[in-house]
Amino acid sequence: MAKRIFEDFDGYEGIVKEREYSRKYGVGYSVESHSVELLIKRYHPAKLVLRVQDIITETPSTKTLRLNSEDGYLPPFLAGQYVSLSVEVNGIRTSRPYSISSPPNQIGYYDITVRRVEGGLVSNYLLDHVEKGDLLVGSGPSGHFYHNPLFHNKEMVCIAGGSGITPFMSMISEVADKGLDRTITLFYGIKNLDDAIFHERLSLLSSRFKAFQYVPVIENPSERYEGVSGLITADLMKGTLENTDGKTFYLCGPQGLYDFCISECKKMGLPDRKIRREVYGAPLQISHDPGWPRDVKEEDLFELKIAGKDIVKARAGVPLITTLEEEGVLVPSVCRSGECSMCRVKVISGKVFQPSGALVRKSDRKFGYVHACVSYPLEDLEIIL
Repeated sequence: MAKRIFEDFDGYEGIVKEREYSRKYGVGYSVESHSVELLIKRYHPAKLVLRVQDIITETPSTKTLRLNSEDGYLPPFLAGQYVSLSVEVNGIRTSRPYSISSPPNQIGYYDITVRRVEGGLVSNYLLDHVEKGDLLVGSGPSGHFYHNPLFHNKEMVCIAGGSGITPFMSMISEVADKGLDRTITLFYGIKNLDDAIFHERLSLLSSRFKAFQYVPVIENPSERYEGVSGLITADLMKGTLENTDGKTFYLCGPQGLYDFCISECKKMGLPDRKIRREVYGAPLQISHDPGWPRDVKEEDLFELKIAGKDIVKARAGVPLITTLEEEGVLVPSVCRSGECSMCRVKVISGKVFQPSGALVRKSDRKFGYVHACVSYPLEDLEIIL
């Protein structure tokens, strides 16, 4: 029999062995195989009830929540994907996506690594109020920020900033644990070394595995620091990499990282198809977006009329989804970054602003639908949920 193409995929032999182990020792779900609906729910559940098994302090501003499933089952995921956690804080029901930082070769638990954000409603709640044994509600794994062996090069160059390190921790751990035929060079930009998440673990992996090179880049180093400092520039990357041929670049971090590092990647002659970026939430200051109208201030207030409901006040610098949640209107959402389209609303009248990175379908634009998580009122609005 001719060899099938998927037998050449990274990790194929390991998956075959894992299937053998699972059939011998694991829980069987073959009884569900006759039902498409049951299988879909198994791999893509509408929600997960997760218990906090452990809380691990990573840095002064960051903790990892280790989450188990209450029914004993966690769906498989791809390294780089995220889950969305739903919480109620100060009477506001909302959700936030968090990358899974644990590797996908084990699904006994998910690790969710949370960094404190100034004024962050959910991040500060998770860090300050959630304790071991608490229950959280989450979505199934989602997202498109992962390595695809059919389309992406085996040589990966990862560029992270701040908590943008979390999906890369999952990718790097999987490659090291499974011995995948893949190489990774990681540039990690951070303000100071004390707040570098997973620094010791990454340093250890870099010393043990030739396929992984770790380059922390400290913006404000101490006088005694002898490593790389400054910003992740094209010159720095070219000095570390032999060349850019046969490499796919992955970026994850705050908007400032994308604004600077994508242009630095372009300086090295990289085409767009070789640059992959993770969605990373709405901008903290939307008025800094180049397309923002200069005659509108972030603190400007407009009337927001929701069909069948009362009129409320909406601030220009606040995403529609946040205004709706504060008014007790729950809007389905997963990514909160303009990608998943779960939070779509239809604009009946008025104008909104959406940053250029919002991934809105052509059909949505045609029929007046917007993603509430990355839509900002520019005048009085009427919408339909």
